[in-house]
Amino acid sequence: MDQAATERRRRRFLNVALTTHEGKTVRFYDDLVKDKTVMLNFFYTNCVNEAICPLSTANLVRVQKLLASRMGRDVFMYSITLDPAHDTPKVLAKYARAFGVGPGWLFLTGDAADLEALRRNLGYVSPDPVEDKDRSQHIGMLRMGIEPLERWAACASLARPEWIVQSLVRLEPRQADQQERHGGKSRL
Repeated sequence: MDQAATERRRRRFLNVALTTHEGKTVRFYDDLVKDKTVMLNFFYTNCVNEAICPLSTANLVRVQKLLASRMGRDVFMYSITLDPAHDTPKVLAKYARAFGVGPGWLFLTGDAADLEALRRNLGYVSPDPVEDKDRSQHIGMLRMGIEPLERWAACASLARPEWIVQSLVRLEPRQADQQERHGGKSRL
C-alpha cells in the first residue's frame, strides 16, 4: 500500500492512550486498530439503562462465540467505557469475567477527555446536545471494519449475533466480490 494511503488511514483515527481491563497501556490506533479487523462499542459497567449495556455485552459474547478461533487472531473486539471515573481496569476486569468474555476482546478506559474525543471521532454522538451529554441516552451501536481496506459498517449491538457476524464477513473482499457476482445475495 502506498505511503499516502497509509497516512490517510492513520489520520482517520485518534491515537490516544488507553488502559485495558488487563492493566496494559495501549494506543488506540497503533496498537488496537491499525492493520486489523475490529468491532467497537461504547458502554459503561454501571449503566442505568439495563436494556443497553448489559444486554449488548451479553449479545456480543454470543458474537464472540460465533467468531470462535478468529477472535484474537484476525478479529478483535473493543468495548470502551463512557465512565472512566468509575470503570477502572479492575472494575472492567470484573465485568469481563462476569460475562465470560474470552480472548480477543478488550475493555478499555482512559483519560476522560481522551475518551470523549475518541467517542466523537468515532461518531458515537447525538445531534441533540442535551441528549448527547446524558450518558444514559447513549446508543447501543457496534462499529466494525477492516482498517487496512477502509471498509466500515455499523449495526445495533443488540442485532442477532448471526447477523452481526454476517455483516462483518461481508466486509471481507472475497465475500463482497461473491455478493456482487450473485446479485447481492450472500452465500453464507
